[in-house]
Amino acid sequence: MLKILILWGLIGVAKQDTFPILKDLHERKDLDFLLIDLINVLMRDYEVTCIAIICDEVYLNVFAGPLFKRTVSVPFVMTVVEDYDDLLSPNFVTLESLRAARKEGCNVYVILLANGLQASRLLRFGDRHRILDTRAKYIMLHDFRLFHSDLHYIWRRIVNIIFLKYHKKLAGLTRNNAWFELSTVPFPNPIKSIFVPRRVDIWKNQNFHYKRPLFVDKTSNLNGEVLNVVYLDHVPSVVVTKNNVSNKIGGVEVEILHTLAEKMNFKPRPYQAANAEIHKWGQKQANGTFSGLLGEMVSGGADVALGNLQYTPYHLELTDLSIPYTSQCWTFLTPEALTDNSWKTLILPFKLYMWIAVLLVLLITGTIFYGLAKSHMNLQDYMQIQRANNLVVEDSDAKPGLYLFGEIVNSILYTYGMLLVVSLPRLPVGWSIRLLTGWYWLYCILLVVSYRASMTAILANPAPRVTIDTLQELVDSKVTCGGWGTQAKMFFEESLDEYSQRIGERFQTIDDPLQAADKVAQGVYAYYDNSDFLKYITVTRKKHNSTSNQTEVTARKDTQRNLHIMSDCVVNIPISIGFHKNSPLKPLADIYIRRVVEVGLVEKWLNDAMYHIRTLETSEDEVKALMNLKKLYGAFIALAIGYTLSAMCLIGELIHWHIIVKRDPNFDKYALDLYYRNKNKKH
Repeated sequence: MLKILILWGLIGVAKQDTFPILKDLHERKDLDFLLIDLINVLMRDYEVTCIAIICDEVYLNVFAGPLFKRTVSVPFVMTVVEDYDDLLSPNFVTLESLRAARKEGCNVYVILLANGLQASRLLRFGDRHRILDTRAKYIMLHDFRLFHSDLHYIWRRIVNIIFLKYHKKLAGLTRNNAWFELSTVPFPNPIKSIFVPRRVDIWKNQNFHYKRPLFVDKTSNLNGEVLNVVYLDHVPSVVVTKNNVSNKIGGVEVEILHTLAEKMNFKPRPYQAANAEIHKWGQKQANGTFSGLLGEMVSGGADVALGNLQYTPYHLELTDLSIPYTSQCWTFLTPEALTDNSWKTLILPFKLYMWIAVLLVLLITGTIFYGLAKSHMNLQDYMQIQRANNLVVEDSDAKPGLYLFGEIVNSILYTYGMLLVVSLPRLPVGWSIRLLTGWYWLYCILLVVSYRASMTAILANPAPRVTIDTLQELVDSKVTCGGWGTQAKMFFEESLDEYSQRIGERFQTIDDPLQAADKVAQGVYAYYDNSDFLKYITVTRKKHNSTSNQTEVTARKDTQRNLHIMSDCVVNIPISIGFHKNSPLKPLADIYIRRVVEVGLVEKWLNDAMYHIRTLETSEDEVKALMNLKKLYGAFIALAIGYTLSAMCLIGELIHWHIIVKRDPNFDKYALDLYYRNKNKKH
């Protein structure tokens, strides 16, 4: 309200005869009444949220009349510029006013500038920096300087516009009155070398002659116009099938494009950017231009872009993106470790804590067996001494069954033998030992059955793979990370996550994904892209290796690693279709894309695009329950350990025999039984 009061103060100071070139126009108030009629039509037929008025001092008097009185129900944001202002680089006050109009959501712009060059520079600035809402409805004065070939790209973006061309009353004709011609841009027809506006209506005597709709939806039916569509081969968005004659394109975004072409009635003309294999999406060059797919969009050569464009501020600055039709998991393609754990086959069935528990039970049970055996032996000795000293007979079978556990070493050994389901050579005497033996056998049966079942599963299935599945594991692996484009590197460098920043420090860009896959197979690289595309290059590389020279493949097989897609997503990024900057096609295209997503067609097309790849991946990674020699490394290692320990014990016994036993003064090789009997008595 304060702005309106200040505005009226300015208008009261202005004089109507200040600009004599527009004296007739001001006196008749034709432009005032025309604007009132246009705004009333807009408010009646369309939803007007706010009106932005941009004028100079020449046309300031237009707003001194009844315009605001007859349109009090709609808010205004007014910007008055000086005639010397360069609107390609406006001053701070003008810029803030334009930003306020965009922030308030003004969807109607009334631009009355006497200088057509000044108006054209305003349009160029507003389009470049998105200060003006190009999809709003515009009312401007007709000026031939607005139709120069350098501004033709503007009229591919601002299509909801009415040009007001004033025709004076001809002298000598009594019935001839001044009138306005209302015209618009010829969208969707392409503008050739000369801009020819299309007449919409004529306003005369405060009345519209044809009473046609002023702002029709020009994008609902494009009348079969040809739209340039630049594409980039990137699975699953765009899948290019090459043949001898031409390339056949398919994929999710191609199917969406065909749906839009059918509903909006246009014909797509797909093509690839120059050197697309090298430049791909494209980057900013030294001269300020862009290469690749983005270069076609920035230069205006393409209307639509297909190529798995991420919904990021970087792409939004250069193009317009549709609503996301899917969200992709972006992660790393990493190498699998070459570590072979077949030698650990015997210990793999149980975890570490389970093995510790088994060992503790073995030691504790063996000690209990030894204690019970010693107690029973002492009881037998006591009973025999009590009966009669002359009845004691030194016989090896005097204590049947107790020699099994009479010594701590034998007790542990026989307890270990029961754990391996080896029968005792003789049933022990003593009910305490027998009861403990029975319950220990039940424990051994349960433990052995579990061990055998787990061992069977390990031998039947492939060896477990050692993979990288988290960012922390990737950072700790010291593998060089990389991907395509400097924007991917900037994403990691500017991240707030510590691990992402460390990845950004050693991130290297690479152009060829198959070359990156080869580096990953060498175990020195990790490639960053979406998970579907990583599956594609993995399968493609395997297929390429299968058709290569078999000798070379065999030579590299032992040095190369399997490829693994990291299970954790670094980020889930929305994916969209690109339109040229400030494209009028985006609003209606968003509606159709939303419907396509809601009915599930995008998911169906994604499955179709990835079906062949997933089939090859499944057939190659099929689990085969086969037994081979490599899986028995653990058994041979255990056997080798047993041979080694036995040989060491044998060598120790021989050393003990020759150095200690044979040098004993009481040693007699002809009476060894007497030697050992006397020696045992001493002990």
